[in-house]
Amino acid sequence: MRRARERPRPGGFHVAGGGGMTGVSDVLRQLTIVFMEFEGRLEQTPLIRKLTRGRFELADYHAFLVGLRQQVADGALWMSRAASNIDEDHLELRSTLMRHAVTEHRDFRLLEADYAACGGDLAVIRGAEKNLGSEALSAWMFHEASRPNPFGLLGAMWIIEGLGSIKAAEWGRLVQRRLDLPDEALRFLLYHGENDVEHIKEFEAMLAMVLPDAAVAARIVKTARVTARLYALQIEEITGD
Repeated sequence: MRRARERPRPGGFHVAGGGGMTGVSDVLRQLTIVFMEFEGRLEQTPLIRKLTRGRFELADYHAFLVGLRQQVADGALWMSRAASNIDEDHLELRSTLMRHAVTEHRDFRLLEADYAACGGDLAVIRGAEKNLGSEALSAWMFHEASRPNPFGLLGAMWIIEGLGSIKAAEWGRLVQRRLDLPDEALRFLLYHGENDVEHIKEFEAMLAMVLPDAAVAARIVKTARVTARLYALQIEEITGD
């Protein structure tokens, strides 16, 4: 298997570089390193190892959808809270976060629809509790979103949106080939594989709204690191057994 850092990035959207102020470029370089480490950690989780090694079963896919649903349902909520805590000096960033929240606030319904399309019981996915990683990730995101001017959450968005733009479609096609599922059972993964690329294209502009600032830059990178660790823990805790 190729190492994570050797993988090409679709469209180049998640690779540091480009123009703009020095602060933005420096943070992008650091975030790229964080994401590469995150990819490597994901590849070592039991669920993703089963997927990449051809041992993935329908029970694993059901568990994956159930495991993600509760965290995805929280996504628009922490974005909305973060937007409400951004001051008037950064109204454009506040507006951007609000647009993201509106766009994504029903994404968990896609997970539910995929689950039903491959034989799952909606009562199960809707009633499932968060796993240990999801509990920790959700608590962390709401904690950060509740801070005044929670600019560090840009680092969390880099991890989550980057995962969608780089890995979602790849995982979706692997699942489809292994389980012979129709597109209607993979809409969440396939949709995010296409649309999160557009979200990543906005990321550098959002960084430019809060940089250069050494303290903000450090918080963005740290938040990315913590989010990556907790997201990997969430996937690690998902099991189809």
